[in-house]
Amino acid sequence: MSAKLQAIRGMEDVLPDASPLWEKFEGACREVFEQYGYVNMRTPIVEPTALFVRGLGEVTDIVEKEMYVFDDRNGESLALRPEATAGIVRAAIEHNLLYNGPMRVWTAGPIFRYERPQKGRYRQFHQFDVEALGFEGPDVDAEQMVMLARLWKSLGIPRVELQVNSIGDPADRKAHREKLVAYLGKHEAGLDEDSRRRLRTNPLRILDSKNPAMQELIEGAPRLADHLGDASAAHFESLKELLERSGLAYQVNHRLVRGLDYYNRTVFEFVSPDIGAQSTIAGGGRYDALFEQLGGKPTTACGFGMGIERVLLVLAAAGVKARNEPDAFVVHAGEAAELMAWKVGERLRDAGLAVVLGAGGSFKSQMKKADASGARYAVILGEDEAASDRITLKPLRGAGEQRTLALNEAIEHIR
Repeated sequence: MSAKLQAIRGMEDVLPDASPLWEKFEGACREVFEQYGYVNMRTPIVEPTALFVRGLGEVTDIVEKEMYVFDDRNGESLALRPEATAGIVRAAIEHNLLYNGPMRVWTAGPIFRYERPQKGRYRQFHQFDVEALGFEGPDVDAEQMVMLARLWKSLGIPRVELQVNSIGDPADRKAHREKLVAYLGKHEAGLDEDSRRRLRTNPLRILDSKNPAMQELIEGAPRLADHLGDASAAHFESLKELLERSGLAYQVNHRLVRGLDYYNRTVFEFVSPDIGAQSTIAGGGRYDALFEQLGGKPTTACGFGMGIERVLLVLAAAGVKARNEPDAFVVHAGEAAELMAWKVGERLRDAGLAVVLGAGGSFKSQMKKADASGARYAVILGEDEAASDRITLKPLRGAGEQRTLALNEAIEHIR
């Protein structure tokens, strides 16, 4: 007997009862992003491995430990995308998207990282990725945070905190890195295994460690904010002023660094207290050097990623529900009524209504299915209805009496 086939560990099926909440969230995102002038684009889920090595940095956890990498039949090294920004920038360069000026874009789809699966964190997860390409000032940074705040409000998510920081420009980080490495080197005995590795490769990430045993040591580390150059400091002050003018509450988190090498200046995260340790539901920042790193012209940019599974956990914690019930369920009994049911179903759909057609069985079993479907009305067709070319409309939710009507009258009543 062959082994039972199952989904790959960390790659989850989204079943029909879960889909309505996904659709509600996806629809809200599209609506809000369009309000701010962002347009949709789509990139492949498979890219050359070199794109992510050059874009994300060789010593990031994603490139070192988490990418799904394989050689194709021509021996070319390919990777399942571990994030979306590098692919969008590659496409913008390849197709000269910014020829007519800056552009706001968004995309959505699966992302792949080989890590230990846990609640809200999977090996295949789904993400909205939003990018403002070719914009230099802090106004677009602030716009994206305000846009996300509008999204949380539209979804009914009450408890979300915005954290912001500036990680400066490369020269700022170099000056800070020297002092940070010297400080951490003196306290190396207090570092965990991951942090000791990062001390040689990516010391800034140590500041983002969640290890409780290291928090006191990290609190005493030199702060990057004290090493910002004039341009980075002015950019950050302008960002904070714009957020204050917008009325959007925020906290400056000096330990916020994000996990990818391409960021500079602004970094930000929205966090929720309702989903445990993996509390970030959206995060990003500015990446003014990435276009050049990937072979394009110097181009300023800012963007963020938003994990769909994480946001759905917050929606569930907030009691937000979504269901996709049909407007009507057509129940029929008899050969003439069955033929009529097809025509009635199409007429109702022509009127913009969602309709499920009973697929045979007894009248009683069809009525049970109609009630279980969540439909607001049962459209009942029997011999009398087929003979009179009328339908019987039975409310399935709330008050109301069963009535026999002409089809046009029934359509208006359902509407």
